Amino acid sequence: MEPRMERPPGAAENSKLRHVEKDVLIPQIMRDRAKERCSDKVQAFTKCCQETGFLMVVKCRRENTALKDCLVGYYSDPLFYEECKAEYLKQREEYRATGIKKKRQKVTSNV
Repeated sequence: MEPRMERPPGAAENSKLRHVEKDVLIPQIMRDRAKERCSDKVQAFTKCCQETGFLMVVKCRRENTALKDCLVGYYSDPLFYEECKAEYLKQREEYRATGIKKKRQKVTSNV
């Protein structure tokens, strides 16, 4: 029998992503970062909704469309996905090395 080479913990998985990472964790980073980058549109939509109350469905269509267009633009950008994936992999590597989970900043908005 040939002796097996020991690999450092997590070496094989460093570039592979689990289902939950691809479908939940990275998209969460994407949503948070997209909201930060579209913050002017988030604020405009929030302000419109607060000012119009029940009529927001009708009166805030323009703001809602602008916000959706901005967010979808980021969600469908492959470079943005790779940027967020790299950020996630860096956070995961730090966690695996230290065992300390980095706290995410919550973007506060009414969206």
